[in-house]
Amino acid sequence: MTDAADTPAQQSPSELAALLAARLCHDFISPASAIVSGLDLLEDPTAQDMREDAMSLINASARKLVDLLQFSRVAFGASAAAESFDCRDLETLAQGVYAHVRPELEWVADAPQVNKPAARALLNLAQIAAGALPTGGKARLRVLLADNRYVITVDASGPRARLRPEVVAGLKGEPLGDGIGGQWIQAAYLHNLVKASGGQVAAETAEERVTLAAWVPA
Repeated sequence: MTDAADTPAQQSPSELAALLAARLCHDFISPASAIVSGLDLLEDPTAQDMREDAMSLINASARKLVDLLQFSRVAFGASAAAESFDCRDLETLAQGVYAHVRPELEWVADAPQVNKPAARALLNLAQIAAGALPTGGKARLRVLLADNRYVITVDASGPRARLRPEVVAGLKGEPLGDGIGGQWIQAAYLHNLVKASGGQVAAETAEERVTLAAWVPA
């Protein structure tokens, strides 16, 4: 497994903030636009036969938007009041995201609660693992407390499991090259937050398998 905690990302803070904001907007705009499309159908007098479909679209998209917003409040640090998080609550947030993607999430928490850096690392690792399984599969996330640190691992397996080059670069703390900024920024954010806490993050890829890990001081 390649250690990914040695080289800091080279983008300026303002560039990192802009990339992270763009990533979040990208995640939110799809369900928000679908809600608007559903409302347009409801208001269209020539599409009344599609009213049931419109309501289904609005309902599903609203749930997805709320799930993403609740997830992002913790994963990207806006929920700053709490210094520790119940792992059951974190699982609920992660499963909310997985409800709208192809892979499944198996959550195994041997620690009842984690501190704020570990909570953010857990959620970001879970979402990165989902992105590593574009055609489906299973991500098995485990967290335990050992030697006064939280050990977090995610084994993602499935057809075409892979990490995009920009994700690998971000996890290593390398600057964004020619890849997709929205893919890179989450990995770079994870690298930075884990390193700032005194921990490490690592990744390993094999045929139809991706393994992610983080160690965060307790």
